[in-house]
Amino acid sequence: MTGSTPPWKRRFSRRGADQGPPGGPNRARDEERGPTLPGTASLEPAADRTDLPVPVPTPAPAARRRAAVLREKATDGVRKGGDRARAALAHLADRVIEIAPRVPVRDLQTLRRQFPGLGPEELADRLVAGATRATATVGAGVGAAAMLPVPPAMPTELAAEVTGVAAIELKLIAELHEVYGIRPPGSLTQRSTAYLGSWSDERGIDVTKPSTFSTALNGHMKRQLRQQIMKRMVRNLPNLMPFMVGAAVGAVMNRRDTHKLAARIRADLRKIQVPWEALPALPPLETPPNALELGPGEGPGPEDGR
Repeated sequence: MTGSTPPWKRRFSRRGADQGPPGGPNRARDEERGPTLPGTASLEPAADRTDLPVPVPTPAPAARRRAAVLREKATDGVRKGGDRARAALAHLADRVIEIAPRVPVRDLQTLRRQFPGLGPEELADRLVAGATRATATVGAGVGAAAMLPVPPAMPTELAAEVTGVAAIELKLIAELHEVYGIRPPGSLTQRSTAYLGSWSDERGIDVTKPSTFSTALNGHMKRQLRQQIMKRMVRNLPNLMPFMVGAAVGAVMNRRDTHKLAARIRADLRKIQVPWEALPALPPLETPPNALELGPGEGPGPEDGR
């Protein structure tokens, strides 16, 4: 039968093996169990044993204690440094959010008057050329200011460069949307928020899909904005190289980054471009209060028709 004990494993009693009482002589028949007479053994801990030595706690070596203190201080320093970095990023993001509605943007009618006879692509090329010149000027200026770098001033210089470049690129993004006939709906603040999302995501705005962009600040957009600012600050670190090397590096890197951003925005806008002849009559853009002065290198120069 399944489960029955095999014959060779069955235990058979052997006659004469043990004629003593069931407990065996001295109640120790079961060798594994040991004596069970009262008082022969106790499983309770001996609390009143004085014949055993008292264990003395051994202090940790001095080197180990110093290592633990240093480890704790390093961890605390990293935590505090991370908190300060997050606070600085949040402050810089708030600064970019604050200046976004103050960026002056030219509408399509104004751009066509300033660049007569140009089509959408030629006009967009002129805008990108002006913006790359402006961001290169900002990078060169910050690099020149860091000719003899002072460590306490470096974060301020990086923050000034990021905000200056962000203002120029926000203007470029807004005017590219005008050129391709894609103006986000809403007020000045709502459009500025949409352009902020486009700048942080490095993507164009599709007004036919309102769910793909936001005209109100939310947690996701602020996180994306902080990540974009952090990425820009890391890329701009070589601008602080001394002896005017940072000026050349800053000009080249800012020109390259602005050109790459414009290429991505234009690639998205070409897919949903509205021809000029099919555009409805749009009201002119309002002038923002306390408009920013972006400098002479921001817009088109004399060679561009102004």
